[in-house]
Amino acid sequence: MLKRLFWLLLPACLLGFTLTAKAQFALEELMVGDHRSEANVARNEFRNPVETLEFFGLRPDMTVIEIHPSGGWYTEIIAPYLRDEGRFYAAHFSPNSTAGFQVRNLGAFEDKMVANPELYSHVTIRHLLPPNETAIAPPESADLAMTFRNVHNWIMAGLEHEFFEAFYAALKPGGILGVVEHRALPDAGMDVMETSGYVTEAYVKEIAAAAGFEFVESSEINANPKDPTVHPEGVWTLPPSYRLGDVDREKYTAIGESDRMTLKFVKPAD
Repeated sequence: MLKRLFWLLLPACLLGFTLTAKAQFALEELMVGDHRSEANVARNEFRNPVETLEFFGLRPDMTVIEIHPSGGWYTEIIAPYLRDEGRFYAAHFSPNSTAGFQVRNLGAFEDKMVANPELYSHVTIRHLLPPNETAIAPPESADLAMTFRNVHNWIMAGLEHEFFEAFYAALKPGGILGVVEHRALPDAGMDVMETSGYVTEAYVKEIAAAAGFEFVESSEINANPKDPTVHPEGVWTLPPSYRLGDVDREKYTAIGESDRMTLKFVKPAD
């Protein structure tokens, strides 16, 4: 309720905020800037970008990797924030992928970057397709790597360990890995995680530990206690996917987007 009230009361001077050339954008400005669609801005309510990025420790002078950014929802905020002082790597899909939608998604992302050079001209796009394409940044060069709602896809592909190993190789000793993922019930088995889009916190921690990461802390920034996490079409039953169409749409709209874990890991300094 409080978050909904925030969006209703957000000053008009921020809604539709126009980005102009300046030394440094604030995250609060970027999340509502006019370079973002109304649909993307509306999802701020569920994705809590400022709080999430601050929890992961984002600073404007960092070298940052966004892992599988898809359409660039978070890129729209992170890349301009790093534009002048930092470095941004987008570890996107590969043109060599056998999944047609991934190749199309990569092309659309590249077009998006080219269309707004004032904000995205310093974005470096790398391709991530384990086990053959894993060099998402120079070895041990990144301060921070982040992935948003992707772990379930890697589990479905049976490549979750290879992905986390790629993140570990790219991060500096002491570098941070931030993970946001749809959260399954604690007793959910692999059959659930391989089909529903939901993953247990314990399994994400297990994958990270196997790659060499140490768990730092968790946050409930992106929690949604209204989400029971068990749906006919998995997480895609909920908005924005609405895979059931108009069936029980009001019910799923009332739930909102999924319950999500927000986890921080570190690559040990020694």
